[in-house]
This record gives sequence, C-alpha cells and structure tokens, in this order.
Amino acid sequence: MEQKKILIITYYWPPAGGPGVQRWLKFAKYLPDFGWKPVIYTPENPSYPLMDETLMKDVPENIEIVRTKIWEPYQLAEKLNKSNKKFKAGQFDVGKNQSWKSKLSIWVRGNFFIPDARVFWVKPSVKFLEKYVQENKIDTIVTSGPPHSLHLIGLGLKDKLPNLKWIADFRDPWTEISYYKHLKLTKSSDKKHRQLESAVFKKADITLATSYTDADHFRKDGANAVCITNGFDESDSHEKAAEQKETHTSFVLSYIGVLEQLRNPENLWKALDELVKENTEFAKHFSLKFVGRIDDKIFHTIENSSLKNHILNLGYLSHGKAVEEMQTSEMLLITNFPNESSKGIIPGKIFEYLASGKQIISFGPDQADVAKILEDTHAGKHFSYNDSEAVKRFILEKFELWKNGNLSENTQHIEQFSRKNLTKQLVDIL
Repeated sequence: MEQKKILIITYYWPPAGGPGVQRWLKFAKYLPDFGWKPVIYTPENPSYPLMDETLMKDVPENIEIVRTKIWEPYQLAEKLNKSNKKFKAGQFDVGKNQSWKSKLSIWVRGNFFIPDARVFWVKPSVKFLEKYVQENKIDTIVTSGPPHSLHLIGLGLKDKLPNLKWIADFRDPWTEISYYKHLKLTKSSDKKHRQLESAVFKKADITLATSYTDADHFRKDGANAVCITNGFDESDSHEKAAEQKETHTSFVLSYIGVLEQLRNPENLWKALDELVKENTEFAKHFSLKFVGRIDDKIFHTIENSSLKNHILNLGYLSHGKAVEEMQTSEMLLITNFPNESSKGIIPGKIFEYLASGKQIISFGPDQADVAKILEDTHAGKHFSYNDSEAVKRFILEKFELWKNGNLSENTQHIEQFSRKNLTKQLVDIL
C-alpha cells in the first residue's frame, strides 16, 4: 500500500544542533514505520546558532528534502552588537546586563520583525508550496515553531487550499513565552502578535503542544489542541549506559544545554557555594559540569564564588557526546523560566535525563508540568527559585547516598516518552 505523504515545514534540520531540531527529526525517523512518508521543507541557507553534524545519522535514507533560500537580518544585527548572536536562539541580555545597544536591538527585533526575523521566508514559501503541494498530492502539512513565522506559512497555505490538513506544532508558546514581555513591544506590535497567534489557533486543524498546561492554554484561546511531549530515542547513546556506570571519584552535578539569564538558578549557586564552604567532604568530591553554552555573565558570577575550583566547562558537544556526559554524572540540572505562565514548559532534555536514570534537580514555577513528570517517574525533585535550605538538604541527601554507594537509579514509567511511542500518538491523530 502506498504511504501517505506529510510535508513537515521546519526551520531546524540537521546539521542544525540544539533541541529545536530533535522533535521532527525523530518523528520523521519513525513515521515510515506507521505508513507515512515524511517530506521536509527547510531553508537552503539558514543561520543556525548551533551545529551538530552527528545528527545527520538520524536523517532517514532517501527522505525527500525540499529547500528554498531564506533572507535573515541577523548578520546586520550582529554588526550592531555582537551579543545579538543570542537572538538566533531566543536569548538576550536582561535587567542590569542590558547595554543601550542591547535595548535598541531588542526593540527592533520585537517591533520590526513580527513574529520573528524569519518572517521574510513566509511569502515566497507560500507561493512555492502552493504549487508543490498540489503537484505532489500532499494533503497534510506540519508547521513547527519557533520560529513562529513558519506558522504563517501554514496560515497562507490554508487560505489558498482550504481542504489541506494543517497541524501547527508549538515547541514553545508564542505570546505566553517568558521572554515575550521583554521584547519592548508597542501596543500595536503586541496586538499584531496576538492577532496572528489567534488566527493560527483558529485555522489549524490541530495545534500540537509539548506540555499539558500549554495544551490547556491553547484550547482556551480557541485552538483544537493536543499534547504530545518530547521524548528520548532508545537508539541514541543510552546503550552505552552500562559502560558508564563505574564508580566515580567525584559527585558530579551537570547542566546539559543552553543556560541563559532568564533561567538562572541563583539560589542553587548560593546553596552549592555554602555547601562547599561548610562541608569539607562535599568540597572534596563535588564537581559542577557544564555541557553546552552557558551565558558569559552567569559563568563569570559562578567563577567569582567558592565554586571556582569545582567547575568543569566542556562547551558545546555533539548530541551523542552530551548523552554520554549525562552518564558520567550523579545529578542532572534542569531550569525553566520562573514566572507562573511558564509552568507548562517542559524542556526537551528532561526526557533524555530520564532515560539516563540519573537523579534530576529542577527549578521553575510552582505546580510545573516538570514537577508532575518527576513525581510520576520518581526521578528527582522540583524547586522554585525561592527555595534555598530545601535545595541544600536535597543535594546533601543525594551526596550522602552517593558517598555510601546507595544512590540508586530507580526511574519508572518512562517508556511512554520513547520517540517511537510518541510517533504512534502522532499517527493516531493523523
């Protein structure tokens, strides 16, 4: 039987690195097992903040990839201010760390490029894909954002081809994302963002959310929303876990990924600083490992504390190597934006953390979806950014278990988050 075709419109595709590429790369990998043929539409000349050539191994053989050119203003922004490179990954300086150049760049980014700087790809893509979809008998498309401008491609195609089935996949929220309020929007710009978001919610046949809370919020805003979380792929480097389980001489707390100023757990650094000062055994064995890109200002603050001689900063590593580094850790750190509107964000790395079997310490708003997952899987504990003594007690408790050889790996019920099972959920929706 001939496979059904699904066109996946995504900005991030290998050799792009980072979390944005993983979701639809993995769906595309497993969709053929369920009778669907994925076709990828992606920019020919994208400006990726991170690169990871090793992800090319997950690209299915003979998959059809359609590319067209995109124009992005990031090169101009970086000439104005080198810190504007952060914009590619949705990051920027906040509060006292903002220079006048940063403030100007953020204002321009929020008010001139709506919804984002990839908006110049929308019109040419709609024109190209209208013909492509009809000629290739594609009746289902997916748009994956951020960048949320890609949803405007879906909106344009839906207007021209009303019978086209459209799934709008929101890996992160649009106007509910924490940094939205930092974009220095005028009233008219804010109104335009919200009108476009509303149009996407109402016109898309299905809106996918990556968290339970986001799906609830999207439904309240008029979307036909369903939650399919991110997950872990059993074929990644987890088979190396057994080799990595030898006893370590260091009690390693690791952060894997990008750490920006809006998700900085200052109370954790304070707790660790105090533990190093107060507990000689802890100071003797403790190591703080960073794998990925940590904001310079955060790193500078940690370096100027008692933690200076306990830091191991490995920088950005390939996805496979990052998974291996999880295995050489005793605890894994995950952070979220602190405000209540972000409680629905489930950072993608949590699922690979779960697959590693390691203890997880999480920071974010109260009653977060992450807290629910940690409770259900017995994988760790979630704290608010106001907790301090409780954080110290939790870390010290895990350290004592490790020191006595009793820090066990006892995560439960994680098979629901395997990429193949999640693809089955997607196919049921399709």
